[in-house]
Amino acid sequence: MKVYRPATVAVGILFVLLGGLTRLADPDQVYDSTVRVVVHGTIGQELKFGTSTVAVSRVKFAKSYLPSETDKAVETNGVFLAVEYDTVRGTEDPGSNTATLFADGGTQYTPVGGSIGNGVEFSEPGFAKTGALIYEVNPADLKGLVLKIAPVQFFTVLAQDVEVDLGVPDDKIAAQLVERAGREYLKPASVTRVAE
Repeated sequence: MKVYRPATVAVGILFVLLGGLTRLADPDQVYDSTVRVVVHGTIGQELKFGTSTVAVSRVKFAKSYLPSETDKAVETNGVFLAVEYDTVRGTEDPGSNTATLFADGGTQYTPVGGSIGNGVEFSEPGFAKTGALIYEVNPADLKGLVLKIAPVQFFTVLAQDVEVDLGVPDDKIAAQLVERAGREYLKPASVTRVAE
C-alpha cells in the first residue's frame, strides 16, 4: 500500500477546488453541452447544418390540413402549424435529424405522424429540396415558439443544432395568428431542384 504525503493530497484538493471555482466564475457555461454547437436564426435566414444549409421559408396556421389532395382533411381541437423549409445538401451527408418545436412554457411538439417525417429532408449533394412539417399545437401555448433541428447521433461527437425563432414574441401575437388561421392547409409535395 502506497502512502501519499500530505502535500500531494493538499495539491490535489487545491486543483479540484480551483476547477470548481472556475466553473462558478462563468455560470452561463455550467449547463452548456460540450458536444453541441447551436446556430440561431429567424424565418428566411439560411443557417449552416454541417456542410448543408437549412432555412425556414414560411409558417402558416390552419384549423385542418390535407396530407395530399386525395386525402380527407385532418382536424384538431387546437391548431395546426405548418413550417415550410428549404434545404441545400453540402458535401457531407447530414444524416437523420429531428425537428421539434419548443414553446416558452416548456411544451415540446413533434411533427404529426403518418406520411410526414420527423425531420427536415435533404437531397443529393448539389441539390436543394423544399418541404413542410406539420405540428398540432395548443393555441394557448405558442409564445416564443422555436424550431430546433438536431442530428440523430449514435456516438458522442461534436454536433451542430439549428434553432429558428418562429416570430411569436408574446401571447397577443399568438392569439392574432390563431384567429387568422386558415380553414385548411394542403401539405405541398417535396420538390428537388438544382442548387443555385
